[in-house]
Amino acid sequence: MSESRKLFIKTYGCQMNVYDSERMAEALGAKGYVLTEVAEEADMVLLNTCHIREKAAEKVYSDLGRLRPLKVARPDLKIGVAGCVAQAEGEEILRRMPLVDLVVGPQSYHRLPDMLERTEGGARVIDTDFPEEDKFDHLPERKALRGPTAFLTVQEGCDKFCAFCVVPYTRGAEVSRPFARLMAEARALVEKGVREITLLGQNVNAWSNDGRGLGGLIRELARIDGLERLRYTTSHPNDMADDLIEAHGQEPKLMPYLHLPVQSGSDRILKAMNRKHTAEQYLRLVERIRAARPDILLTSDFIVGFPGETDADFDATLALIRAVGFGSAFSFKYSARPGTPAAEKPELPAELCDARLQTLQALLGEQQRAAQAAMVGRELGVLYEKAGRLPGQMVGKSDYLHAVHVEDPGARPGDLVRVRITASGPNSLAGERIGV
Repeated sequence: MSESRKLFIKTYGCQMNVYDSERMAEALGAKGYVLTEVAEEADMVLLNTCHIREKAAEKVYSDLGRLRPLKVARPDLKIGVAGCVAQAEGEEILRRMPLVDLVVGPQSYHRLPDMLERTEGGARVIDTDFPEEDKFDHLPERKALRGPTAFLTVQEGCDKFCAFCVVPYTRGAEVSRPFARLMAEARALVEKGVREITLLGQNVNAWSNDGRGLGGLIRELARIDGLERLRYTTSHPNDMADDLIEAHGQEPKLMPYLHLPVQSGSDRILKAMNRKHTAEQYLRLVERIRAARPDILLTSDFIVGFPGETDADFDATLALIRAVGFGSAFSFKYSARPGTPAAEKPELPAELCDARLQTLQALLGEQQRAAQAAMVGRELGVLYEKAGRLPGQMVGKSDYLHAVHVEDPGARPGDLVRVRITASGPNSLAGERIGV
């Protein structure tokens, strides 16, 4: 493949998938593929899938069906399915969708170039193994990035086996990437202009290597000249070690933002979910985190309508939300995932789940609006990421991960400035620059 070919990637779901899509594009870039945002002009279409949301597999099959006219018009077009649905569905994708040329799981995408070569001869290829080799050893060096922020995967997989979750089955057991490699990759990102790194993992605060936990890794990364901000996601309450909590209070480059999923406020439901913590333990953990960093903004995940959830269980969740006061949260109705323990339990009526979700989201919405309104008048750091829609306007992320719009003619992506917040909207803030 000496000539340039075009690659279209559709990314579903989480930030881990965003990172994986970048790495897959880089792997195929070594074979002459360049990214396009138009599927109709692509020589290869790759769907990088997520299995967390309701009816995830059927949504992928629906998207594949919409690609059929492209394949009919251009039989040489290559179509691949990657990610967690690929891992879960495997051969079923090839059986149901003859237009698909390759299926690759999230631990095998470093083999994409070789798989693609095999499809050139007409083969249909599947690789959903959990290989012994580290895929990161086989991926090319990170390319120059489009902006001042970047993701860095430090940990993959999960050993928690929550009753509702497919991640242990699609991503495998917990694996921590080596400390030295992470430091080298972070330095390379900074040399390419990155000023903020978000550390990623299915259970990121379980990372440990070379005698360090995540708190120790953050402290070492903070010493890199030119790296101004650090974040991490997603965390499990049971892995918030003392050194990580201390890092929130002691390391100024670690942003005052933490996504800490709790899922329910009912001990009975938490036990049924196999979360291995209680509501009281979560509340005491929040107290410790806020004692270390009083201005931290907390966000979370909630599932309503888990099998067996009673009105009292749901009320306990609302009580926990009121007790914590979240800056925002993701909330969903429970939906069964084949192969998980909870999938064998009878589901609650859909109308009951809908009503509970509306009630919960109304409460969370109130808290989010209050948290954003409380930012008005404050001075925050904002890292510009791109030009806004209006002339001279920049859009960036605050310390607390809010989108902030600032009139700042002559500014550039990558500028880290001080901004006084002047207004709050439904999904963003506005402010005026007051300094560097």
